[in-house]
Amino acid sequence: MENKTNVTEFIFMGLWGNKQIEKLFFVLFLLCYLAVLMGNCIILLTITCSHLIQQPMYYLLCHLSFMDLCYTSTVVPRLIRDLASARKTISYNNCMTQLFAAHWLAGVEIFILVSMAFDRYVAIVKPLHYMVIMNRQRCTMLIVLAWAVGFWHSIALLLMVLSLPFCGPNHIDHYICDVKPLLKLVCKDIRVVSILVIANSGLVAVAIFLVLVASYILILYNLRKHSAAGRRKALSTCSSHIMVVVLFFVPCIYTYVLPAGSENKDKEISVFYTVVAPMLNPLIYTLRNMEMKIAMQKVWSQMAHSEFK
Repeated sequence: MENKTNVTEFIFMGLWGNKQIEKLFFVLFLLCYLAVLMGNCIILLTITCSHLIQQPMYYLLCHLSFMDLCYTSTVVPRLIRDLASARKTISYNNCMTQLFAAHWLAGVEIFILVSMAFDRYVAIVKPLHYMVIMNRQRCTMLIVLAWAVGFWHSIALLLMVLSLPFCGPNHIDHYICDVKPLLKLVCKDIRVVSILVIANSGLVAVAIFLVLVASYILILYNLRKHSAAGRRKALSTCSSHIMVVVLFFVPCIYTYVLPAGSENKDKEISVFYTVVAPMLNPLIYTLRNMEMKIAMQKVWSQMAHSEFK
């Protein structure tokens, strides 16, 4: 079908219509974004400047922190700007760019989380073969695969949206250009497209989440063979991963499994995986990880020592 789009810009309706609430959340989201930048930069700096970069788990965590920085930066700066603006507009081209970038980076992050679960599974179930299986070449291959899979997921969504006609309403009931709020503005029957979106995003997220849950059940089952000290250390690491997975996946599943036309709290729930999860990830991985704390102390003391020389 010929694309009959004549919309040149979209207007975000935002999270709230109340100006006083928006001013309050302008400050709140600004602080959250600064926390995301600071927390993930500290993790990146600590891992890359210490021996931790040689360990597969921290190599993958370094990439996860980089993804958190990139993903949040595609969404939150515009959200902050719009909260302070009277008119929240975005051009059609910029909207499609944001849609593509956000889904690409989120897709990469999801598959990095899968890689981290695989890493923990190998470390606990096959500890003697861990460094052979999770060598640097295989870790790099997992990262490249995550970028490739994320790209194909995102390009499929983008091509589908680009083929749809937008010929009238241009008010997006959201604070970002996402596929579901855009579908509500399409001037044709979207039932088939909605099913494709649910298959591409919702069902894939559910399937990956179930795989992750199954992997952690296997990990917990195999912990029976470890010593009490080994179990505590493994549980501490795995519990951090599980918290991150739940924070990211549960809101995603809620958002993308329901059809586009359903009355739900998509935009409110999406705050969890666009702002809250990237902000909490550094805290989860540092506060519960003694190795990270020791490495951070060493890196910062070395930096302070070199500065005062």
